[in-house]
Amino acid sequence: MNIKYDYLIVGAGLYGAVFAHEVRKAGKTCLIIDKRDHIAGNIYTAKIDGIQVHKYGAHIFHTSNKEVWTYLNQFAEFNRYINSPIANYHGEIFNLPFNMNTFNKLWGVVTPDEAKRKIEQQRKDNYVENPQNLEEQAINLVGVDVYNKLIRGYTEKQWGRSCKEIPAFIIRRLPVRFTYDNNYFDDPYQGIPIGGYTGMIERMIEGIEVRLGTDYLVDKMKWDELADKIVYTGPVDAYYGYRFGVLDYRSLRFETEVINMPNYQGNAVVNYTDSRTPYTRIIEHKHFDFGTQPKTVISREYSEEWKRGDDPYYPINDSKNSVLYEKYKALTETQSNVIFGGRLGEYKYYDMDKVVEVALQKVREVLQVSL
Repeated sequence: MNIKYDYLIVGAGLYGAVFAHEVRKAGKTCLIIDKRDHIAGNIYTAKIDGIQVHKYGAHIFHTSNKEVWTYLNQFAEFNRYINSPIANYHGEIFNLPFNMNTFNKLWGVVTPDEAKRKIEQQRKDNYVENPQNLEEQAINLVGVDVYNKLIRGYTEKQWGRSCKEIPAFIIRRLPVRFTYDNNYFDDPYQGIPIGGYTGMIERMIEGIEVRLGTDYLVDKMKWDELADKIVYTGPVDAYYGYRFGVLDYRSLRFETEVINMPNYQGNAVVNYTDSRTPYTRIIEHKHFDFGTQPKTVISREYSEEWKRGDDPYYPINDSKNSVLYEKYKALTETQSNVIFGGRLGEYKYYDMDKVVEVALQKVREVLQVSL
C-alpha cells in the first residue's frame, strides 16, 4: 500500500490547524479534511457588510500563557478588545462579571465592605447545608438578589431545565470581584485577530492541502489508507459508531440580522438574564472591532437541546456522561495510529488558548521535540 501523507487531519479548526502547521514545519506531509464548507471550525468569521461576523458565537481570545500568545501572533495581529459584557434583566442593565458596579446598581452600596456585608447577610439568611441543586449552591455563594436577577433565568435557558434540576457541582464557585473593573477576564493577553479568525487559520495552514465538504466518517476506511497517522478532532463517540451510547451536548442556534443603523445596543455582548426573553444574548459584531460602518450586524443566540446531527457546542460533563466518556477514552488509548484531540475528540470544554496549548504539547510529543 502506498502511503501518500504522513498525517491526515480530520477537522480544520484551531486544534487541527496548529497540529498541521507544526508537522509541516517539521517536514511532514499532511492533508486536512473537514465536513463543513469552510475552515476554522467554530471560530469561523465571515465578512458581512464590511463587518467580521462570528458565525458560531462570540469568541474573545484571552490567555495567561505567554508562549501561546506569542505563537498566535505569528499568524495574526490582535486588536485591543476587552471583554466587558453586560446583563439586561427586564430592561435593567448590570455589569458582568459580578463586581462593584453590579452591586452598586443592585443595592446602592459604594464600598467593598458594604457589598461583602450585603452578600454575607443574604447567604446567611438562605444558607443550605449540603446543597442539592444549582439554585441552592448559587444562593449559598452569592445570595438571592444576584441569583434571581443575574443567574437563574440565564442558566435555565442555557441548560433547558430548572435550576432546581441542575446538579450543584455545575457551579462550584462564581466569580465575584470587589473592584470597579468590568474586564471579564483576568488574563494579561486579550484581543481578537484583526481581520477575523478565519484569516488567522488561513495563514496557519498556508501551503497545506485542504478538502472541504468531506465527511471522514462516511468513508473512514478509504481516508485511513491515505496516511500513517490520523489526527481526529470530531466527536469521539461518533468515531466508534456510538458503541457505548451517545455523549450529550448543549447546542446553539443563531438568528443573524443586518440592521440599517450604526449602533444597535452599544456593546458587543448583552446577556438577557430574565426567563421570558427566549434568547440568551445578543451579539453585535462590529463592536469586537470598534467598527464605524453605517450598518450593523447582530446575532441572537438561543441555547437548545442537542440531538445527533446538530452542531455540538458544550459537552455536558455530568456524572453520567463522564462515565460514558471514560469508556470511549479507554478505546482511544488502544489506538497507536490515531490521535484524538480538541473539544469533541476529548469531550472537554476548552478555551481557545487551551486548545492551542494542548495541540502544541501533543504535536511536540509526537515529533519528539522538546518544549
